[in-house]
Amino acid sequence: MLKWAFIFLLIAIVAGIFGFSGVEQASATIAQWLFGIFLVLFLGAIAIGLAIGARLTS
Repeated sequence: MLKWAFIFLLIAIVAGIFGFSGVEQASATIAQWLFGIFLVLFLGAIAIGLAIGARLTS
């Protein structure tokens, strides 16, 4: 999912360079949403990993 956020970020940068403001804005928004979703999933995985790890070691 982080790969897709990076791809949309690149599309937004290229669109910004060439002056396609609508495409740039949409791609940047999609990249931000995907990054946010990735971050939430990452933090959830860390929390679950810590909870399971604590149970395994005790």
